[in-house]
Amino acid sequence: MSFTIIQLLKKQSAASLRVFSRRNTLQHLSCRQFNKQSCINPGDGLTNEQKLIFETAKDFATNEMEPKMKLWDEEEIFPRDVLQNAAQLGFGAIYCKEDYGGTGLGRLDASIIFEALSTGCVSTTAYISIHNVCAWMIDTFGTKELREKHLPSLASMERFASYCLTEPGSGSDAASISTSAVRKGDKYILNGTKAFISGGGESDMYLVMCRTGDSGPQGISCLLVENETPGLSFGAKEKKVGWNSQPTSSVIFEDCEVPASNLIGKEGQGFNIAMNALNGARVHIASCSLGAAHRSIELARDHVLVRKQFNRTLDSFQNVQFKLAEMATSLIASRLVVRHAAEALQNGAANKVTLCSSAKLFATESCSKICSDSLQLFGGYGYLKDYPVQQFWRDVRVHEILEGTNEIMKLIISRNLLST
Repeated sequence: MSFTIIQLLKKQSAASLRVFSRRNTLQHLSCRQFNKQSCINPGDGLTNEQKLIFETAKDFATNEMEPKMKLWDEEEIFPRDVLQNAAQLGFGAIYCKEDYGGTGLGRLDASIIFEALSTGCVSTTAYISIHNVCAWMIDTFGTKELREKHLPSLASMERFASYCLTEPGSGSDAASISTSAVRKGDKYILNGTKAFISGGGESDMYLVMCRTGDSGPQGISCLLVENETPGLSFGAKEKKVGWNSQPTSSVIFEDCEVPASNLIGKEGQGFNIAMNALNGARVHIASCSLGAAHRSIELARDHVLVRKQFNRTLDSFQNVQFKLAEMATSLIASRLVVRHAAEALQNGAANKVTLCSSAKLFATESCSKICSDSLQLFGGYGYLKDYPVQQFWRDVRVHEILEGTNEIMKLIISRNLLST
């Protein structure tokens, strides 16, 4: 067992260790995640250590998230306590260095963690993934002082972080942001509005892309703005189709004074930092889609095995068999392309940007269809909120929009193909 896995286990509380231990009685068919005969076995191709990581996350999802995901969705609850319990397993700063509390794992490890957690709640897992992106930005580009000050509390999720790029007038054209930061002495004066910010109003710090120079990407910098900074406020919480266990709101800066020491990287480096962060975020969100699709297939399979029409269970109809086969094949293909992209990102491959974009495009669209097809197999029951398949379907739909729309993914992929 490697040092990183030992460190992972050391982070577990007694309660977490009880969750981690394998049970004699399995309450869900989904717990057969390493049935080697299953064509959708998520353990295929993983090392024993990675299987251990997956099992840890899957057990947490099954016991701590899945029983509560309906309540979190309906009452729009942000589950701070569960997030902090996840951090005890090392999920707060998964691929940050260990010197300030990071878990020190790799990008593929993060991908399988987010896939496993999403079987319990996509929305909550997606927030954890965004928080991890922010922790990595500070760990990779922040000064020693910023790393020392913020990473321990981010790793433990005592404090939460949000990524702020999108603006009301700047979505896919990210380089056109207008939020400004003017240097005055040892401070920046920040003005502008960010839109659709996950964690807005709940997070403790915001990593803000802002304009410190001329128009275009070279004029963008990244500032860390802590909650309760004078001049920082929030819009009303958005009413969303899905992703309801995490708040989304506008983040507003009105003559907001930010210490110059909170600059992440150098002036003019912000756009590069933001795009590097999005490479990981695209793998993350694709991984969350994998978990939703996997669980949806299991739910649909369990349903057709018992639901009868015309005096036969639905699994005996060839149309249903073929639909399940298509869904399974799509999940297998999506998992392969996502894990390939995660490894490329970890290894710094020359084509990592395109591979991350391809993974995001293919997996989010394929897994969204899997969730939709699963709902269809439930018939009218699938459209009822008593059945979780509809929540997976609602939660994954936005994955085709955020972290760069899938149309932008096609632009990135085609430009690469046409220029090489």
